[in-house]
Amino acid sequence: MKKRILASNIFMNEALNEAFDGIKAGHGGPFGSVIVKDNKIIGRGHNRVLINNDPTCHGEVDAIRDACRNIGKYDLSGCEIYTTGEPCPMCLYACLWARIDKVYYGCSIEDNSKIGFMDEELDSLGSARKELKDYLNCIDREACLKLFDEYNEMEHSLY
Repeated sequence: MKKRILASNIFMNEALNEAFDGIKAGHGGPFGSVIVKDNKIIGRGHNRVLINNDPTCHGEVDAIRDACRNIGKYDLSGCEIYTTGEPCPMCLYACLWARIDKVYYGCSIEDNSKIGFMDEELDSLGSARKELKDYLNCIDREACLKLFDEYNEMEHSLY
């Protein structure tokens, strides 16, 4: 694997590190996330679909579970999530359900689809994504696209 990619945002860097750790270990796709409250990381996660045989264990869901365990609460109000890929419909609604205040993502739903994931197809079934204008914020897309390129160059099982 190539040298780690650096993003301009420190929390997106941590999300990238999570994603790298996951794909290096063969856990799943290139999706890493961190949850931040008061400028401190309270939860981390990456795609663990393959290692857990769990199609719901996406990076965002893994980070939400970790954050809730760490703070002993199921309500993540006052938190932000940084994730390498724009959340799929399941993860977007999990973020809303957890009451996360804001989502920062790197690669778009379209980018996710270009590397073989069905996010765009599922999103077209009817998502309120376009209504969440200030909730979803794209940052550090170029750094996350480099992660996706490295993932594509690796031998891997899709998911």
